[in-house]
Amino acid sequence: MSSARLRNRYFDTLFSTPGLMWMGQNTNHIAAHPAVEEAMIASIRAQEYNAYAPPLGFEALRAAIVDDLGTPGAEALITEGGVNALALVCRAHCRPGTTFVTTDPTWKWPCLFASQMGAEVIEIPIYDPAVNYKLTPEALKANVDERTAIIYLVDPNNPLGIRYTREEIEAFCEIAKDCGALLVHDCTYRDFADGHYPALLAAPDRALVSLSFSKWLGLAGMRIGALVGAPELLDACSARTTSVLGASVLAQRAAEAGLKVKPEWMQTVRRIDRANKAKIHDAALAIEGLSVPVYPSHGNFLVIETQAAGIRPEALVEAARRKDLMIRQGTYHTARFGDRFIKVSTSVPEEWADRFVELLPSLVAEARTLNDVPAQF
Repeated sequence: MSSARLRNRYFDTLFSTPGLMWMGQNTNHIAAHPAVEEAMIASIRAQEYNAYAPPLGFEALRAAIVDDLGTPGAEALITEGGVNALALVCRAHCRPGTTFVTTDPTWKWPCLFASQMGAEVIEIPIYDPAVNYKLTPEALKANVDERTAIIYLVDPNNPLGIRYTREEIEAFCEIAKDCGALLVHDCTYRDFADGHYPALLAAPDRALVSLSFSKWLGLAGMRIGALVGAPELLDACSARTTSVLGASVLAQRAAEAGLKVKPEWMQTVRRIDRANKAKIHDAALAIEGLSVPVYPSHGNFLVIETQAAGIRPEALVEAARRKDLMIRQGTYHTARFGDRFIKVSTSVPEEWADRFVELLPSLVAEARTLNDVPAQF
């Protein structure tokens, strides 16, 4: 069976599991704000889904996204999820003979899109306490040249949860300018971070920001995201789009409603998320051999290292699956460092986090006995 079919069956089985606790994809499973539910229901009742949305997105939503990001003068292009936004950028800028420079770990899919366009992908290792699990300006400068088309920065980093300071972002933008590259600032997890600084503020003509509504607003299955940047940069991307008939009308109405209640909503989400992180952090440290390399995390997730406990991450993921818990093995994010850790999402109902904490000692014990683990994705 092809890898694509195996992967599809893997996730279809997870989706078909009643009561599954999704704690591996950084998606938000906290009960939706009533205003968001009402906006979706109103849209369905009005049968808005019978018509195509504007190709760049509803103007009110485009303006609200720019206002929320705090980047006046920029525009937003609404996309079918954050991943679609990043695919657009890669199609517009990556070619044979160019390089796509990112970190390791990073988010894997833009690397795939860049290589599909013929670019060489360069991953700079950051899974190292000596660099505080961060990309440094010196390391970036050593890996870019006139061939570099895109510098791709996930900030906060998925899966590590570090975030970059304003000074670091400004340094990265200066390096991008010097080598003629576009800085793509993936800000998917910005709403869980303190002091986040969008690259557009430092380099409005040389940076693009990608955003998602999957994580903070919980619209993963609705498939809605955005690119934000200078109009001419967005024009180059929209010329490569396959979504010529616009993103989901229903998803856009939900996003509009979500932005209107965002301050109130995120106060609730972040309170739950922080509490979940704290209890999972403490539970991990109570088990010999487990550790949490980055804490506090600026994303809605934690990395838990398993190597010193003598446990394969895949075995722990499988043990959790048998208890209707979905967590993620490190190899999803990085081949080089993936044998060290699992990732656990924390923007989930508190009872899910409590259940994970309750089960963790027995999951670790069971993982030590598992040798034959099915394929994971």
